[in-house]
Amino acid sequence: MSAMPLATLPPPPISPSATAGADLLDELDAFFQRFVAFPNAESRWAVVLWIGHAHCIAAFDSTPRLALLSPEKGSGKTRTLEVIGLFAPSPLHAVNISAAALYRVVSLKQPTLLLDEADTYLGPMVAKQHEDVRGLINAGHRRGAEVYRAEVAGKTVRVVAFPAFAAAALAGIGDLPDTILDRSIIIAMKRRAQHEVIEPFRERLVKTEADTLRDNLADWAAAEVDAMADAWPVLPEGITDRVADVWEPLCAVADAAGGEWVVRARTAAVVINRARQSRDPSLGVQLLVDCQRLFDQLDVDRLSTDALLEALVKLDESPWGDIRGKAIDQRGLARRLRKYEVRPAPHRFDGGT
Repeated sequence: MSAMPLATLPPPPISPSATAGADLLDELDAFFQRFVAFPNAESRWAVVLWIGHAHCIAAFDSTPRLALLSPEKGSGKTRTLEVIGLFAPSPLHAVNISAAALYRVVSLKQPTLLLDEADTYLGPMVAKQHEDVRGLINAGHRRGAEVYRAEVAGKTVRVVAFPAFAAAALAGIGDLPDTILDRSIIIAMKRRAQHEVIEPFRERLVKTEADTLRDNLADWAAAEVDAMADAWPVLPEGITDRVADVWEPLCAVADAAGGEWVVRARTAAVVINRARQSRDPSLGVQLLVDCQRLFDQLDVDRLSTDALLEALVKLDESPWGDIRGKAIDQRGLARRLRKYEVRPAPHRFDGGT
C-alpha cells in the first residue's frame, strides 16, 4: 500500500450515502464536544471514527484498540467510555472482568468491549496475573483469531476454542502492556482546564437523542459495510506497517462518510502517531539516551559501573531509582545494555583499573 502526504490525497469515490455519513459523524462529534474535554480535536475525531468503525466491524480484518490513558484520575476517561457506550453497537461495560466471562461473552455476542480501570488488571505491574485477559485483548484485534481454554467435564478435559474478534476500548491510569499499545490508538487524556466548559452528563436526559443518532449511524453503516470491505484507503506518509493496520479502518469509515472527515482522519492519524512516537521510549532506548546524556554532561569518555549507576539514579524524572520497587543495579544495567551490544570492560581510572 502506498503512502502519500496529506496535501496530495485524492478524493475518495462519493457514494450515495456519503453526505449522510458526514452529517452523522458531525452530530456525534458535536455530542462529544458537549460532554468531554479532549486534549485536542484530533483525539475527538479519532474516537468518533472509532465508533463508526465498530458499527462496520464486519468489513475489516482488524480492529484497533482504543486506549484512553492519563497520568491521574479525573481526566475524563470514564466519561468518554460512558459516552461511547451510548453509540457503540452492543456495548459491554466491564471493570476487572474474569477471563472466563470475557471469553464467553465475546464468543456469543461479539460486543464492543468498554474496559475501565484497565491498569488494575492489565498494567505492567499486574499483567502477568491476568495473562488470559491480555491474551484475548491482544488476539482479538485480528479477524479469525481464537483463544483457548481447558474445560473439565467429569474426568474429561477438553480444549475449547473461543472466537476473540471484537472492538475494545480501554481506559486506565499510566500505561498498558506494549503488546496492547502496539495495536491501539492512544488518546492521552488530561484534566480539564478551568476555561474548558462542558455540560453535566446525565444519561437519562440524553438517551433518547443518543439512541436516535446511534440507530441512524447503524443504518448508514449497514448500507456502506460491503463497500468498505473492498476499500483500500490511501494513508498519510509515515503511517505504515502495524500503525497502518490501526488506522486503515478509521480512514475507510472517513472515506465512506466523505466531507471534512476524509482529511480529519488523516490529520488525526499523523498527529496521534507523532505523539505516540515521542510519548515514552522503551526503557532500553531511554537507558541509552540517559547514558549518553551523562557522558556529555560529565565530559568524560568512561565511567565506572558504580559511578554510572549513581548518576542514573539521580537523574530527574528517570525511572532508574524505582524499577519494580528497587533501584537499577549492576546486573540490571548489564542485562539491559547487552541487547544493544554494550558491555562492561576493564578501563583505567585515576584510582586504578
